[in-house]
Amino acid sequence: MSIYEKSIYDMLSRRPGHSGYMESKNKHPIYNGYGSAVVIVGGNSIRWQKQLTKTCVLFVMSRIMSRYYDNKNAKSKRYEDTKKKSESIQKDLPDDGSFDPFHGNPVVPIDKLKKYQRGKRLDFHGIKTKTHKLNLILENKKQRNSIRQMVRNELLMTEEPGYIEPDENEDTYRIKQQDIAGEVNIASAAKIFSLSLTEFGPYKINYSRDGRHLLLGGYRGHVAAIDWLTKQLSCEINTMESLHDICWLHLPTMFATAQKDWVHIYDSKGVELHCVKKLNRVLKMEFLPYHFLLATASEKGFLSWLDVSVGKMVKETYTSAGRLNILCQNPYNAIIATGHPNGSVSMWSPNADKPLARILCHANAIRSMAIDSKGIYMATAGMDRSLKIFDVRTYKCLQSYKLGGAAGFLDFSQLGLLSCGIGNVVEVYKDCCTQTVKAPYLRHRITSTISDLQFCPFEDVLGIGYSSGFNSILIPGAGEPNIDTYESNPFQTKSQRREREVKAILEKIQPEFINLNASHLGSINVPSIKERMEELKSKLYVKPPKIEFEPRKKAKIRSKSVHAFKSKKVVKETAKREFVKSILKEKSKTEKATAKYPKRTALDRFRTKTN
Repeated sequence: MSIYEKSIYDMLSRRPGHSGYMESKNKHPIYNGYGSAVVIVGGNSIRWQKQLTKTCVLFVMSRIMSRYYDNKNAKSKRYEDTKKKSESIQKDLPDDGSFDPFHGNPVVPIDKLKKYQRGKRLDFHGIKTKTHKLNLILENKKQRNSIRQMVRNELLMTEEPGYIEPDENEDTYRIKQQDIAGEVNIASAAKIFSLSLTEFGPYKINYSRDGRHLLLGGYRGHVAAIDWLTKQLSCEINTMESLHDICWLHLPTMFATAQKDWVHIYDSKGVELHCVKKLNRVLKMEFLPYHFLLATASEKGFLSWLDVSVGKMVKETYTSAGRLNILCQNPYNAIIATGHPNGSVSMWSPNADKPLARILCHANAIRSMAIDSKGIYMATAGMDRSLKIFDVRTYKCLQSYKLGGAAGFLDFSQLGLLSCGIGNVVEVYKDCCTQTVKAPYLRHRITSTISDLQFCPFEDVLGIGYSSGFNSILIPGAGEPNIDTYESNPFQTKSQRREREVKAILEKIQPEFINLNASHLGSINVPSIKERMEELKSKLYVKPPKIEFEPRKKAKIRSKSVHAFKSKKVVKETAKREFVKSILKEKSKTEKATAKYPKRTALDRFRTKTN
């Protein structure tokens, strides 16, 4: 057989799916008889169904082989041409990357890195094992890369807050809403609107966390849930009794109302889901979204925390401060702050029976208070028309202002603007916490007395509830322009909403972690570790007494050594048990003695003596 015939024979004897293949009834691929030859060349299959002879097969395969090698040579030639072109292009380009204006990773500013740092990096110098040391090095590398990635992602946030920039000798508080509506686009101008509701006021308002939904509650029982961007009404009900406060829960599908006697929970269609009779005569409510806790302040002075995920009352504390109608939360650490008629502010946690901190803010009663979103500044307004700004971390007064009247309502925006409701006038202050300002940023006057106000999240909008309806006005620079959709998404779908609810419940923070110092959660409890070590040491040093026991010798006992060992073991174990019982008895006696006669202090002599 020639070399050419051998190559054809090899092609015909290959497996199916290769470049050449022949199906045959006999074992030998080249035969005289009926069969089918299948040849695949360049992705095209050619099939014959006829009587094949050796000469015919050789002729056909010679034609096919020539086509096969022609296609292969053409492909290799095209590949070499493209390779030469790419090499010539790469030679023409400079090596320093000057042809690309954005060559390499962007430079990360140091001040931005400090913004996203979460404490010191892990120290691995004292670790001896290579595995643990390598794990810590990789952890430090991941942390460093994640911080840099967050800073680079911040470069993509091109949206910036826009404030009103006045000319020289021009006051921004003289600008009216009609002037602002004439300068902004149509979508922003549509956010300025008012609702005339004269029958059931005054109205309390509450925006959802994503800033999409609005909740209105009239004192005479009228409740309405609205998608205020599209002006679509979700539900509208009348509770047929007085209503003191309203509040959205973890999603805009459920809300709570503080009615005359009890707290009621409704869904977005107005169907009553629960009636919480443990919370009676409630005046103010705050919802803690990361803990699923509904904090309420009652007319009788009780402060309560209700876990809405399981329906369990976490804590109920009597504040001994009378009627509680001033309540706000610190978003940074979930601490609840209450204002009292004696001018003081108390900070409460569900883990303590007494306030964690108490600040004397005014010489007379407090009218309203608010804490900013970062948990740094607290604003309080007193009956003496004073407005004070405190640093929550140091409890010191930073700024003090005198207003035209006693501010009944205060609220901070996401970017630090402070709104004050004084009678029928709303004043908004800019940078009033960090520096002393002489005039408000914007001022707006309405027709009747203000009953509530709140900034809308992620929007330059301030909602105002008053005795005859609701008013929405534009405050440029109030909302956060960059939305974190993992935190709250105004454009979420139904499936995203369900998924978010499940994730929020799985990531729920327990009430035991609510503390003034939020960074204390990641620290190590050194005293408790020391106590445990000392306890272990004391246990090691307490040894049972040695017991020397020799069993009696009996003549007629087989396996004397085994029997003697067992009897010794039983006697020693019983002695150990008796020794442990004696130690426990002594310990219980000392504990009873300390409980009966507690440690006295110098002030105990002023107490009344009891038998």
